[in-house]
Amino acid sequence: QVQLVESGGGLVDSGGSLRLSCAASGRTFSSAAMGWFRQAPGKEREFVAAMSAIGGSTFYADSVRGRFTISRDNAKNTLYLRMASLKPEDTAVYYCAATTRASLRSSDAYTDATYRYWGQGTQVTVSS
Repeated sequence: QVQLVESGGGLVDSGGSLRLSCAASGRTFSSAAMGWFRQAPGKEREFVAAMSAIGGSTFYADSVRGRFTISRDNAKNTLYLRMASLKPEDTAVYYCAATTRASLRSSDAYTDATYRYWGQGTQVTVSS
């Protein structure tokens, strides 16, 4: 069993930055591909970014590429999402998710069914 706890959300002005953290329990963190998703009010949950455990391959949604950076610290069992140049349309609850495998493929990194464990989410609100 893996437990994920997100933190770092909050209210920020448009153009500002935030860093989200996801603390993972369990000894399998270093071998698990991880991702971030988000859900805005009235919208479906959508993929944001993901990172393989092996090789460091990263995947980004087109809407955040160049502004967001996913990273991980296996020694701290923590996944991060650095968000810069934030826009009001980035407002959402952000969820951390973990797979049960080490690598992701471009064909499935973007699909929430690939991820088995989910955190409770952290709210990010970007004011215009």
